[in-house]
Amino acid sequence: MTGKQVKTEIALKGIGVSPGIAVFSSQLLTPHTDKAVRRPISEEEVPSEILRFEDALIATHDQIKHIQKQVSQVLGDEHASIFDAHMLVVDDRTFIEDVIRTIKKDLINVEPVLQSVANRYADMLSKVEDSYLAERAADIRDVTKRILANLAGETLDQMKQIKEPCIVVAHDLSPSDTASINKTLVKAFVTDLGSSTSHTAIMAKALEVPAVVGLHNITAVVNSGETVLIDGGKGLVFVNPTEERLEEYRKRAEDQEQILLELASLRDKAPETMDGYLVPITANIELLEELEGVDARGAKGIGLFRTEFLFLGKNSLPGEEQQYEAYVRAAKSQYPSPVVIRTLDLGADKLPSGFENPDEMNPFLGDRAIRLCLSHPELFKTQLRAILRASVHDNIRMMYPMVSCVQEVMDANTLLRQCMMELSKEGIGFNQDIQIGTMIEVPSAALIADLIAPHVSFFSLGTNDLIQYTMAVDRGNENVAHLYKPTHMAIIRLIDHVVKVSRKYGLWTCVCGQMAASPHLVPLLIGLGVDELSVSPSQAPVIKDVIRKLYYSSAVELAQKALNSASAEHVEHLCRELIEEIAPEVLEL
Repeated sequence: MTGKQVKTEIALKGIGVSPGIAVFSSQLLTPHTDKAVRRPISEEEVPSEILRFEDALIATHDQIKHIQKQVSQVLGDEHASIFDAHMLVVDDRTFIEDVIRTIKKDLINVEPVLQSVANRYADMLSKVEDSYLAERAADIRDVTKRILANLAGETLDQMKQIKEPCIVVAHDLSPSDTASINKTLVKAFVTDLGSSTSHTAIMAKALEVPAVVGLHNITAVVNSGETVLIDGGKGLVFVNPTEERLEEYRKRAEDQEQILLELASLRDKAPETMDGYLVPITANIELLEELEGVDARGAKGIGLFRTEFLFLGKNSLPGEEQQYEAYVRAAKSQYPSPVVIRTLDLGADKLPSGFENPDEMNPFLGDRAIRLCLSHPELFKTQLRAILRASVHDNIRMMYPMVSCVQEVMDANTLLRQCMMELSKEGIGFNQDIQIGTMIEVPSAALIADLIAPHVSFFSLGTNDLIQYTMAVDRGNENVAHLYKPTHMAIIRLIDHVVKVSRKYGLWTCVCGQMAASPHLVPLLIGLGVDELSVSPSQAPVIKDVIRKLYYSSAVELAQKALNSASAEHVEHLCRELIEEIAPEVLEL
């Protein structure tokens, strides 16, 4: 029997990090080989070997600067700042001196020494249970590959392999690979490795290139030239899709385009239910450059302003004036809508060199956030003074992260009062009635919300950490990620308890975690009595659409059913059932 052989469709599920649908031929990228050949050198050759290393460092420094400039021009300074971490690696004298010292001691060429030292640094970081430090390990490996390529006189630019429109298939893509993507040629990309928090994922979303990562073996499954269909929103990849699949996704792509146009029209409409219940939508931001996008997407004000960006990737701690200017800029941009500033939520392991940096077995449960600030009162008071000074713009509010007991709130408030007295003596104005809140992201804080309530004006539920700490589940760990369940009865009861305490004491409650940005969970949160939802600006139109198609009475009924349920799966079913009834279009995005 003759005729064209029909290839079998292969369906794969990964992590969707940038939404969108694309169908193109695949281009399998050949990874750069960075295997270093070891050869002995004489003592006389040491200076020339060190010179080779230093020349490669200079070349790498210049290349990263060039990439950073390109990204800045296309995506803006906030995305270009991703490469600050790469610059810190290539300019790190401790790292450089470690390599030079080993060359002199072992009398071998620079390549294997560099690889060994870099692997040691990266392995130490990657073993720490902290997503930020895991990304720093990736930065070290990325920069090391570039230095090795420069030592060999080779290029690392995998994107130069691409000559026509395609879907890129790769084992992994570094941030510099992603930065050099030509959108007219790269219509989407899929990788074996990767996570939702990686720089590559962030840049793919900013470039608006559909992407699915964490597919494990996509490079073993796909050959160059095969047809690949990618659904970046759902994290689905189809190799050699059937005609039926292609037709299904043609229609889905058309529907998505229409839905997005309709959502854009909601920008200036109130987030109000069908029966007149208003649920304010505010934005989560971490970079000042994001301020412009808040109102553009229909959110009003900032429910979570992460201040960590002021401290990360810096050679020294930011001073009071620098912080004050950042907070004033945020306040002015949103006035009269509120701006909730979260005080520093980092561990000592992430602060600039020179800051006291004790080794901890588990920084994730260690001296971080409010604990770090209280153990370093001068660091904390600098930030408190800056926030207080900015509060003359009376839309500023403030909250403490990772509170686990009443004493932490009382101690923080004591330092705040000290700062108020200092500013008063100096004749510097501030809002004496500034609203102070706490993040509720540790189960102990949720359970003693009634004891914390007399000391604050509001609660902000950080559901990502609340779920992880309550369930003892790291959702980034694929072995246990299935246990990360926002609809678990323990989570619903904790939220219900916090909201009831809040109402009893005349406070208000916001949810700023991922639950607030999950369309099918929004009715549940509203029904439980949450007063405000804070999401990334891009999610605001979808959440507003759900609210405007919901009856508050239906949300309350859903919450009561959920509180009487016996399983997370049943609650999930109830939530999806309601969203399919009122706003099925959001499930298509």
